[in-house]
Amino acid sequence: MTQFDVSQADCTSVRVSDSLENIIEQLRASSTPAEAIAIIEAIAAYRTPDAIPPLIEALSHHHPGVRAVATSQLIQLASLSLEALISTYYTATDQGVQAHIIQALAQIGDCQAIAILEEVVGVSVANHCQGNVRRIAARGLGKIGSTAIDAQIIHRAVDKLSWALLSPEDWALRYAAALSLAEIGTPEAIAVLQQALTQESDRVVQIRIRMALAGG
Repeated sequence: MTQFDVSQADCTSVRVSDSLENIIEQLRASSTPAEAIAIIEAIAAYRTPDAIPPLIEALSHHHPGVRAVATSQLIQLASLSLEALISTYYTATDQGVQAHIIQALAQIGDCQAIAILEEVVGVSVANHCQGNVRRIAARGLGKIGSTAIDAQIIHRAVDKLSWALLSPEDWALRYAAALSLAEIGTPEAIAVLQQALTQESDRVVQIRIRMALAGG
């Protein structure tokens, strides 16, 4: 019988001949992270819309390795997962799930996600974890702004990144914004970097801005 093999310490394997529905049930009943990871990869291998809900459900798994693999698979299935990720972000009550969704959307870099990334970058937060999510969102805006064809989308990305570079107290967010503006590289983005250099107080961010303006 053909098997879907995933290299794990316990040589976990999942039969692809099983129906997707049965494999999803196996995921919910999995007892170890290695087993869950193997099943997640088997589900993703179906590459159908029906595979997306259980992958999103796995973002709430208790083990970080399982969540990471589910996120990676959702990124790889971007053409199928994008709309579901956006919809789930707005309905999810778990901040951890939302954080993984932001990570996926940032790496996918599709302009349909720009409103969410703008919202996350512009939200004032109190803890380090959420601050990291803001930085990920800022990098996602850089990817969108550097690949978009629509001038309005590019302007929106630059506008939010300008705020992120010139306003917040979080130096790491400013650093991420500088990277993203350099990635976009339009005259508008370069002008923001030049303005920021005159007021930036953090040496690390200053160096990053100078490198960006020098083309590095």
